[in-house]
Amino acid sequence: MGKIAAALFTTVDGSAENPQNWHFPYFDDAMGKAVDQHNDRCEAYLMGRVLHDMWSQYWPGNTTDEFGDFINPIRKYVLSTTLEKSDWENTSVLSSLDDVRALKDSTDGWIGMSGSLSTVRALLEAGLLDELVLLVDPIVVSGERRWTDELGRTPLDLVSSEALPTGVLHLVYRPVREG
Repeated sequence: MGKIAAALFTTVDGSAENPQNWHFPYFDDAMGKAVDQHNDRCEAYLMGRVLHDMWSQYWPGNTTDEFGDFINPIRKYVLSTTLEKSDWENTSVLSSLDDVRALKDSTDGWIGMSGSLSTVRALLEAGLLDELVLLVDPIVVSGERRWTDELGRTPLDLVSSEALPTGVLHLVYRPVREG
C-alpha cells in the first residue's frame, strides 16, 4: 500500500495561500535539499485542481528548472470534482476520496504532494495523509488562507525537526490515528 506525503511552505502563523509572495527570500541550498528529499522518494504526485491549473500552464515543456525535469515525467493525479481530463502528460483525474484510497492501495511507494491546501485538509480528515512536511518560514503574513483553516482536531506525531540556516523550520509529522 502506498503512502501520501504532503509538503507545504508555510509561515509561523500558518499562512500558506501565496508562498510566491513571501517564501523565496528563505529558499537556500538547505531548503532545496529538504524539498529534494521529499520529491526523490515519490513514485507519483497528487495535487488539487487549483495547483494543477497553475502548474499545467507553466511546467510542460519547461527545461530551465530541475523541478520541471521531476514533475513533467512523473505520474500525476488531480483530485477534482469538476475537471474531466488533463492535457498534461502522465496526468489522471481522480473524482473522489475513494479514488485516492484506490490509488494508495495500488501504489507501492510514496505519493507526493505540494501545496493544494483544500486537498491536504480533505486527506487529513479522511485519514488518507500519512506524512506532513512543513517548511515554516520565520515570518508572519496574516490575511491569507492558512493550511489549518476549517481543519478539525488533528493530533500529529513529530517525526523530525531541523532548523535551517535561514531560520526556516523543517518539520515532519505523521497523523495520529485515533480510535
